[in-house]
Amino acid sequence: MNYFLLQVAQKIDAGTVGVPTTGGDSVLTNVLNIVYFLAGAVAVIVIIVAGLMYTISGGDAGRITRAKNMILYSVVGLIIVLAAFAITNFVIGKF
Repeated sequence: MNYFLLQVAQKIDAGTVGVPTTGGDSVLTNVLNIVYFLAGAVAVIVIIVAGLMYTISGGDAGRITRAKNMILYSVVGLIIVLAAFAITNFVIGKF
């Protein structure tokens, strides 16, 4: 049985199974890219929902103001996410 397992381990190159080959910087970059993608997707969804709220507000000033504020805050948040993306890519690129 042990001989069989030894042969299988040699065939699949067991010395490298499960060992990550990426460095810490690429893991950080991947995590940040996922976070930026999710933040951007949430901002776009909020803008769409706010646009729908604006169109179905029925002329109610309170609802219109709320929808406009949601759009404004989403755009500001999206700009902040884009700036964070640019800054982190610049910093990671320097090291």
